[in-house]
Amino acid sequence: MLSTPFSTPWGEVDLTRFPEDPRDALRAWDAADAYLLRRLAGEPGPEGTPVGPVDPAAAAPGALVVVGDRWGALTTALAAYRPTQITDSYLAREATRANLARNGVDPETVRLLTTRDEPPARVDVLLVRVPKGLALLEDQLHRLAPSVHTGTVVLGTGMTTEIHTSTLALFERILGPTRTSLAEKKARLIFCTPEGRPAAAANPWPHTYALPDGIGVMSGRRVVNHAGVFCAERLDVGTRFLLGHLPERRGPEHVVDLGCGNGVVGTAAALANPDAHVTFVDESFQAVASAEETYRANVDADARPAAFTVGDGLASLPGASADLVLNNPPFHSHRATTDSIAWRMFTGSRAALRRGGELWVVGNRHLGYHVKLKRIFGNCEVAASDRKFVVLRATRR
Repeated sequence: MLSTPFSTPWGEVDLTRFPEDPRDALRAWDAADAYLLRRLAGEPGPEGTPVGPVDPAAAAPGALVVVGDRWGALTTALAAYRPTQITDSYLAREATRANLARNGVDPETVRLLTTRDEPPARVDVLLVRVPKGLALLEDQLHRLAPSVHTGTVVLGTGMTTEIHTSTLALFERILGPTRTSLAEKKARLIFCTPEGRPAAAANPWPHTYALPDGIGVMSGRRVVNHAGVFCAERLDVGTRFLLGHLPERRGPEHVVDLGCGNGVVGTAAALANPDAHVTFVDESFQAVASAEETYRANVDADARPAAFTVGDGLASLPGASADLVLNNPPFHSHRATTDSIAWRMFTGSRAALRRGGELWVVGNRHLGYHVKLKRIFGNCEVAASDRKFVVLRATRR
């Protein structure tokens, strides 16, 4: 989509999602972002909870920390205060870079960290855009807790569908007393007063479990999941169906696990074909870390090194370099249902595959991926199906 203006107490900024797509009607900011910035600037709230005005300039350089910024809206609006952004999303980080540049801000003035990096040693203002899953929030609050002090201003935000009693309980258990605001335009705020106490319990992430039997070469094997990875505590049914119907391949092929999550599919491909070289790709830093640990737990990585890439699908992979792409595409972007992610994955796969190479996709039957695959590849076959899922095969010709 084209950039859209976002009015904030610190001026208007133009924002867009990443990668830019003129057909994408989704905005790069929402009511939760706007609500947080207004309260940070001192706008009174109907619940009477004082939070501002908070002077972001009073924070030490880099000690204003923005966690989970979806597309860089908060970071860009507060860029003059040299914030530190922490994100698990490659796309969110690149959107932030692009939005800073679009608004005439030197990206070097903002510190861009991932969820795998060491957080700042001191946090004076902590702004949290609540993620979709509690696990990632729990992990990040545990990691940030040693940097938070009793004078830290902690302000969270999210849509009403994203903030639950369990969300508030996490803030309270890890940081200190917590309450929420009244809803405004279907958005809420979270007010937390850090007590500077030692954590009541250790960070439970990453989480490890053994896979069930009956799923081929991965039966009973160990999987490692960092917080925020899809289905981090059990094998999701779509992936399970794909594992039971993986293509039987032999020889020195280049296999790509696209949208790898915890890496179970790519690891299965490596075990099934000892001559294969596997590349794991995801836009989540947590996912790629999980995939690498899952692979190392099940394959001799010194004898059979694999590649682990955080990026926008297959954009960084050389054209015509892959023999097989395995994919279980997501059909949500945060709260929005969209087919744009699957479309980019499919078109990127066609560009990355050699002639004769194949893309294998698993998805819910109702998503109609066969229509897209026929448009992109000119062909599509059903490799396996049941009442809920279908495994589709498209060949690069």
